[in-house]
Amino acid sequence: MSGLISPTLTEVPIWNVPERSRRSNEFSLRVAEVVSALSHALDLGTGQPVGHSVRSCLLAMRLAEEIGLSRALRSELFYATLLKDAGCSTNASKMFHALGSDDIKAKREVKLTDWTRTNWETISYALRNVAPDKPALERAAALWRMARTSHKHSWEVTKIRCERGAAIARLVGLGEITADGIASLDEHWDGKGQPEGLRKKDIPLLSRLMLLAQTLDVYFSARGAAEALDVVRKRSGSWFDPDLVKAAQSLASQNKLWTDLSSDEVYDVTLNMEPEPKEMQEDDQTFRSICVAFGQIVDSKSPFTFSHSENVAHLAVAIGEKMFLDRRRLDVLRNAALLHDLGKMAVSNQILEKPGELNEDEWRVMRLHPFYTWKILHTIPRFGELSEIAASHHEKLDGSGYFRGLGNKQLSLEARILAVAEIFDALIVRSPYREPLSKKAAVGALRKEARNQLDPNCVAALEEIDIAALN
Repeated sequence: MSGLISPTLTEVPIWNVPERSRRSNEFSLRVAEVVSALSHALDLGTGQPVGHSVRSCLLAMRLAEEIGLSRALRSELFYATLLKDAGCSTNASKMFHALGSDDIKAKREVKLTDWTRTNWETISYALRNVAPDKPALERAAALWRMARTSHKHSWEVTKIRCERGAAIARLVGLGEITADGIASLDEHWDGKGQPEGLRKKDIPLLSRLMLLAQTLDVYFSARGAAEALDVVRKRSGSWFDPDLVKAAQSLASQNKLWTDLSSDEVYDVTLNMEPEPKEMQEDDQTFRSICVAFGQIVDSKSPFTFSHSENVAHLAVAIGEKMFLDRRRLDVLRNAALLHDLGKMAVSNQILEKPGELNEDEWRVMRLHPFYTWKILHTIPRFGELSEIAASHHEKLDGSGYFRGLGNKQLSLEARILAVAEIFDALIVRSPYREPLSKKAAVGALRKEARNQLDPNCVAALEEIDIAALN
């Protein structure tokens, strides 16, 4: 599975992240290891090669050392860069509806476009991404609307993403310096960035460093080191702080800028640059907040999934309590439920919000999302059990589920509980292709599936729960 080639429909990046050999101590987790792994979901949502956030973090830390940034600010920068795209899912639906095309592809391509200028580059971007599959007249109308509203649309999606990214940073317990750095990520040195139009040193230093670092990685990954340096040199004084561009050029001339960026060691090298390593327990509030935050990131992709992960977590824990799971198993189940849909970050809203039946290619993409959930979580130390539970939420007892077609004997009780909770919540909310079912009708549908696909004991436990009291 590690060499799986993604469908061309959404052009999800190939997963080429090596298995991590490094492990935390027996009793605690290193926060950076968890956040760096979960940042892969953000990379999928922005259409970047998996590991983009980690590589950007490494570049930002090298730039910070080159300019003599204090240890305290480097610590803020470290987490700000890993979480810089935490708001990327919030504008996915808006981008899909505005463009009428694959939002992930559009996000990937815009990173290789100077959207502040109207020229053939931006026109070509619009021709590729605005209603590409619509009839000629309908497409022409869509292009005209986009031409008239492009600035407003760009401002809106940037503002939504930046504000939400800052809120996520606060939710996981990071400080205002980190949150402000994320909020101003798309501001440009000449004042033509967004959403506030800040200029020069009014832009937080962390934002200036992150914008330069992410641009270097985007172009390095797509077109190589020479073009990456050429782009930032050309945009020095417009997009970027000229002094930071000089720092990047100095590092490159010393052969220190790109070192390890393409190697299997990039994750360990990046983690070793954390100025003040932080640790946590699997049952403490920091860890729970991280799981809640990433559940919210995924659910924000579509109005149809608002609060889905948290709702599923409440349901799963309630079922688990009815089935007498102990506290440790309930904690693992809750966290697996919060993170079960991480892989949906790799699925375009063109698919997630399609009002009709999915075609073969679209269904193939959808069936891969538990695989990505598993790959992301499996890289985290001691997350083996959690990754198996989370990735099994579409498996069925008769082996007809996905992504692995596991059967009765291969599914833990926690995986069975999660499957029941996930289906129930999906049935009682509105979807792009049907109205919500009543709770009674949803339970009836689960009973039918319990004949050979769902665990009847888990369904029976669900029936005993006072659903209205959960939230």
